Formats: sequence, C-alpha cells, structure tokens
Amino acid sequence: MKLMKQLLAMATIAFATAAQAAPATEAPDVLVKRISQDVIDTAKADKAIQAGDIKRVTELVESKILPYVDFQRMTALAAGRFWRDATPDQQKQLSAEFRTLLIYTYSGALSQIKNETVEFKPMRADPSDTEVEVRSQVNVARGEPVPLNYRVAKTPSGWKIYDINVLGAWLVETYKSSFASEISKGGIDGLIKTLQAKNKALASRPTVKAK
Repeated sequence: MKLMKQLLAMATIAFATAAQAAPATEAPDVLVKRISQDVIDTAKADKAIQAGDIKRVTELVESKILPYVDFQRMTALAAGRFWRDATPDQQKQLSAEFRTLLIYTYSGALSQIKNETVEFKPMRADPSDTEVEVRSQVNVARGEPVPLNYRVAKTPSGWKIYDINVLGAWLVETYKSSFASEISKGGIDGLIKTLQAKNKALASRPTVKAK
C-alpha cells in the first residue's frame, strides 16, 4: 500500500508537470519531460511537503496542477453513464468534490518522494493526433521500474491530462465501481454527499501522511 501511494504521488507530480505555460505547439511528452524534474525537486526540497503539511501540499496542487488537468472529463468518465443524467449543477459539484478528494488522497503520498526519478519513453503518435498516451516509468531505489502512463487530450486551451495508469490500472477505473455503487444507493446527490463527507474528514487533519 505504501509503495502504491508513492507511485500515485509520482502520478500526481506528472499532473503538475503540465502546469506551466508552454508553447501551444509543444508536444505533450516534451512538455511533461521538460517540467517534471523541476516539480519533483520542489517536492523533495520543501520541508513542509516532506512533513505532510496538507496546506502546503494543497497550495502546490492548486497552483501547478489544477489549471492543466481536465477534472470534468475525468469525473465524467468515472461517473460513466450516470454523468448524462446529472444536472449541470450536479456535474459541477461532483467535479469539484472529486477534484478535492484526489488532492487529499495523494497529498500524503507527495511527502514520501525521496529518490524516485521518472524516465520518459518515446511517444507513439502522429502530429495530428488530439489524444495521446505519454508513457514513462518510475525508477525507485529498490525494486523494478514501474510503468506510469498518462492520457492527454488537446483542448482549445492546450494539452490537458485526464487519466493516469499506475501498475496497469487506470485511475478513472479505480473510482468507477465505487461511484456506481454510491449512485445506486443515493443517486448523484448521494455520491456528492459521500465525497463531501470524506473531504471534510480529510480537511480536519493537520497533516496527511501516506500509510
């Protein structure tokens, strides 16, 4: 479980790597590779992040990740067919709560980053593609390298990440069944309330450390 959270922390950093201004023509893999080392170094050097300070980690996520992650598409994919039945207001609330949950979920893992590095693979895509998969692997101090891939889509405002794959599992899929279960019990509003309760409990913690 600890290793999984460490890897998910690297995935969170992968989100952050796309959060800096870049030329519109810059390839998504080039963008991710260019920015990633700076973000990783920041996480490693920040004592507050290393201590699991949720406020500091949240600030990092808010400033460098959120503008370049398509949380609405991510939420829609996790909600599956139920997304179409939700009202615009419900979709907005669900996206916001899911975004907050992801921030809290992986903030503790950020403090576990020590000596891990990310190695990017050549991207297999045509210049005209509007959706691509950027492949990489996490190199850990002990153990075999772990594949870590990202689904990225070109939007009017630039490339945005909407899913990641860690240890062969896509992030969206890991939430899809739990979302469906909550919706079957209490509808979209029931899922929103469940996420709100989880986020409230996580927000009450002064620090969040990966277990």
